[in-house]
Amino acid sequence: MSDIVLRTLELTKHYKNRPAVDRLSIEVRRGDIFGFLGPNGAGKSTTIRMILHLIFPTNGDVELFGMSLRTNRHRALEKVGAIVEKPAFYSHLSARRNLEILGGLQGPVSRLRIMEYLERVGLADRADDKVKTYSHGMNQRLGLALALLKGPELVVLDEPTTGLDPQGMKEVRELIQELSRERGVTVFLSSHLLYEVEMIATRMAVIHEGRLRIEGSVQELLKQGQTAVLIKTDRPAEALQFLKKDGAYPSAEIHSDGISVRLDQRQIPELNRQLVGAGFDLQALVPRRTLEAYFLDLVGGGGEA
Repeated sequence: MSDIVLRTLELTKHYKNRPAVDRLSIEVRRGDIFGFLGPNGAGKSTTIRMILHLIFPTNGDVELFGMSLRTNRHRALEKVGAIVEKPAFYSHLSARRNLEILGGLQGPVSRLRIMEYLERVGLADRADDKVKTYSHGMNQRLGLALALLKGPELVVLDEPTTGLDPQGMKEVRELIQELSRERGVTVFLSSHLLYEVEMIATRMAVIHEGRLRIEGSVQELLKQGQTAVLIKTDRPAEALQFLKKDGAYPSAEIHSDGISVRLDQRQIPELNRQLVGAGFDLQALVPRRTLEAYFLDLVGGGGEA
């Protein structure tokens, strides 16, 4: 069995000769929680729609479980669950009835299974309420239940925590991790909440202006490039002068919580030795390389993810 669950091959989509997605090639491996990031207008939603065969590519192809969508669309998509933007439901029907109808399009679904997934997304006590009484966040939860109902091997989630309160976001993150860790489900996650992706994703890709900028392990990618280091010491003003002496650390700046300096992670031990050797009492030296900083370095601060 191939380790590659989802592959895009030079995937391209033009709108009036403007490339929304430009020769995009990525690979999502079995068991990944794969973060798909990019500024607004980068081509994320267009890519997801092509992956789900909701729109057709101008060029290139998508393979799901080794099958081309061009030739094996129905077989490939049988193993996929998805939530794309705001899910659409029959507003005059209950959540339970919506899952019976929409979840049953590919075959009947038991009431027990429906209630299991309503319970998992925190809607069991509202199962028989009409969906028109639901908040936006509750609609998102119901969409997630529908995406998981048939036990898919790959789940594609486009902004799954939109409209949820902090507790709801936490519960969705935990559910995604459980699906990956305990059930072996592969998750393709597009989100503008960078800290959310950093907390749960194992691998990621960043696209910008329709093109792939980077792809790989989240932890390995965050080790690359420069890191913002927070320095807390007993004499911050003197330490700042020391760091800037002879242009050694030109990025050093003093803030209310300490001194920040940007440098390669490999330089951190030497920075520590220099400060201690100069007689400074170090209270903390904390690398703060975040996905947000990495993302903004890649795309030049242009827009949200």
